[in-house]
Amino acid sequence: MKVGGTHYRTIWPHPEREGVVQIIDQRQLPHRFVVEDIGSAEGMATAIRDMHVRGAPLIGAAAAWGLALAASAAASEAAGDWCERLLRAGGRLKATRPTAVNLAWAVDHLLAVAQTCGSADEAWARLRAEARRICDEDVEACAAIGRHGLQLIREISVRKGGVPVNVLTHCNAGWLACVDHGTATAPIYAAHDAGIAVHVWVDETRPRNQGARLTAWELGMHGVPHTLVPDNAGGHLMQHGMVDLCLVGADRVTRRGDAANKIGTYLKALAAADNHVPFYAVLPASSIDWSLADGVREIPIESRAEDEVRFIEGLDADGQVRSVRICPEGTRAANYGFDVTPGRRLAGLVTERGICPASEEGLLSLFPERRAGVVV
Repeated sequence: MKVGGTHYRTIWPHPEREGVVQIIDQRQLPHRFVVEDIGSAEGMATAIRDMHVRGAPLIGAAAAWGLALAASAAASEAAGDWCERLLRAGGRLKATRPTAVNLAWAVDHLLAVAQTCGSADEAWARLRAEARRICDEDVEACAAIGRHGLQLIREISVRKGGVPVNVLTHCNAGWLACVDHGTATAPIYAAHDAGIAVHVWVDETRPRNQGARLTAWELGMHGVPHTLVPDNAGGHLMQHGMVDLCLVGADRVTRRGDAANKIGTYLKALAAADNHVPFYAVLPASSIDWSLADGVREIPIESRAEDEVRFIEGLDADGQVRSVRICPEGTRAANYGFDVTPGRRLAGLVTERGICPASEEGLLSLFPERRAGVVV
């Protein structure tokens, strides 16, 4: 995607400083565009935990780079305990965000590669290459997701005679949540670029307002028509025929098709079912957790800081970013980051391999190599 006419990914190795990775600091958006340098595994763990980067595919890529940076440090210090240091770094990275499966998947993969290395120098070289590969594969997967999801929007456009297709999103599943393209937004960008009229209803997505701050910003950068709405407006829009399609991301999907996504997604799925609006979860294969069956009972749900609910941040009349409390002092707050939409409430899943029903058989039709390893 482009920012001010310049193409950016969300994470990339510093072009001049070895052992440094650059990210877009998403805490600063949409008011400031800031590129942050990360030079250590500890720095990357902080960036993931404090949401300088967020989104399941992106934090997987960030964790991969974090482990590579741990190898870089071990190599530069000629550390004799380099393998143990990588294991400790991997544990710290995996503890930052528990719900998205991509993070643990990336760390475990790189640790397995590290176990085959004979030195810290070799580990740094190989883990750096693996982190690059994970990023490149995420870009390719998201582009493929866009191509498959495009057919959903195209079919609705034909049925409506070219009148704009209204898509509702929840949270940010755009290129800022991935390395590029996005998941739920990839079909929208593909449709827009193909000349199909499309309009996006953007949920503000309390409490961190990723829809208002991030989705609206990146859609605007790409020139996609969109309208920001309060989180609770979706049901009203659907009742009045103003939503043709719902596309949301997913931080973890079980083998039976249950999808964990930003808190509030489940309520949107219920409204969509009541109004016969197709509701799809859009995700890369790296977000599928084949070890889990029942998402409601088995997917760990992250609880975040109370102040994310009690305070809200914005730009004041003087152009300064301010944080203000929106409740009585001393009010307690619960801040569950995600909820789970059962597969039966989804019209389907959109992946880089195609579209399938949100069920075990549906997923296995796209990933037949998993049949031998699935526990029933």
